[in-house]
Amino acid sequence: MNVKAEQVGGNSAADIAKLTLALIVLAAGVVAYYWFNGQPSWQRLLMLIGGFVIGGAIGYPTHSGRQLKEFLSESVFEMRKVVWPTRQETIQTTIVIMVVVVVLALLLGLIDLILKWAILDHLLNLGK
Repeated sequence: MNVKAEQVGGNSAADIAKLTLALIVLAAGVVAYYWFNGQPSWQRLLMLIGGFVIGGAIGYPTHSGRQLKEFLSESVFEMRKVVWPTRQETIQTTIVIMVVVVVLALLLGLIDLILKWAILDHLLNLGK
């Protein structure tokens, strides 16, 4: 396990201002994408991507930006450790799940029929 000491302190006032500006730029890119809906799609997409890139560039040097970069790099490192199932294991597991679902459906249907027979056909017709 990766043990790290938590850093005390968070974003400074300058970092908060940068993050706010980054969010405003990002929101401006999204608003521009929808505002200029008469423009060609590639221009609108360029505005959207530009908002994300410029907002990311503004927010990257902040404390939160560095933490996000570290989190993403550690996530990529952990994904390399994942052992994915083979095709045969995936097919076998899928078949087992399908069989279990069918068996449970039949079992629940049988319980439903027994309860219907017991309640509707016998208990409710006792007084007749």
